[in-house]
Amino acid sequence: MRPPEREPERKPSTIVVRERECRSILSKSGISRVDYAVNPYVGCAHACAYCYAVFMKRFTGHKEEWGTFVDVKVNAPAVMARQLPRARPGSINFGTVTDAYQPLEADYGITRGCLEALAGCPFPTTILTKSALVLRDVDLLRRIPAVEVALTITTLDDGLRRWLEPYASPVGERLEALDALARAGIPTWAFCGPLLPFLSDGEDELDALFAALKQARVGHVLVDSLNVRGAAWGRLRAALGAHRPDLIAGYQALSANRVPYHTALVQRARKAAARHDLAWREVTIAYEQ
Repeated sequence: MRPPEREPERKPSTIVVRERECRSILSKSGISRVDYAVNPYVGCAHACAYCYAVFMKRFTGHKEEWGTFVDVKVNAPAVMARQLPRARPGSINFGTVTDAYQPLEADYGITRGCLEALAGCPFPTTILTKSALVLRDVDLLRRIPAVEVALTITTLDDGLRRWLEPYASPVGERLEALDALARAGIPTWAFCGPLLPFLSDGEDELDALFAALKQARVGHVLVDSLNVRGAAWGRLRAALGAHRPDLIAGYQALSANRVPYHTALVQRARKAAARHDLAWREVTIAYEQ
């Protein structure tokens, strides 16, 4: 299968890369319905303005700005191969606090190595990414008995994507990847989260988004709202200040109580998904740290 033509890989102009070894790669997860998390990298060069995983800096000791450093767990595939035979079977999610297919994966292949260790094992596996690079590993994905791939798509507006998700794959590439994966027989779904208040959460935007996802053959959609609480707010506020300062006050108002906005958004999105005959999966609000 030939993947679609893609733009050259986008990388930050300055990024600190460290190679290190890990003791464990198959980690117990605190996420509902996910038994294990696999994060082949620490940090993420996609540098999304709204990324909740910035809280990880409290535990990693990094002084650099989030999005400008990545630690590569160079021995992760070997550790994965050692852990799997001893692990109790359960569900695995690749990329809970990083993106397993961020730009450095093209050079290091750590995620690919972990998938090679997983091939043939009875562990239901989900990969969530913003990168069309996942198409590189279709051969391995076909060898994992219960695998699904999700692409995060928060907007169809690639101009908006450029300042919110600067080093992730363009929106068109993600839609093409979803379609190519589905054609290859790999179950897919789309994570539409966070949808951006006043930018990608309106009726027209939702209709256009779900029409595109239907065309891309996704199995279902999962919608989530933006959490403006916690460590991520400073980065998002800076991005809004540079591009849409008129929205800062509205975003701050959401921080007081996210629930009413989330409830209304989900109701709108669910109706829009139904209009396009898209299956729906519910998400439970989890306020990030």
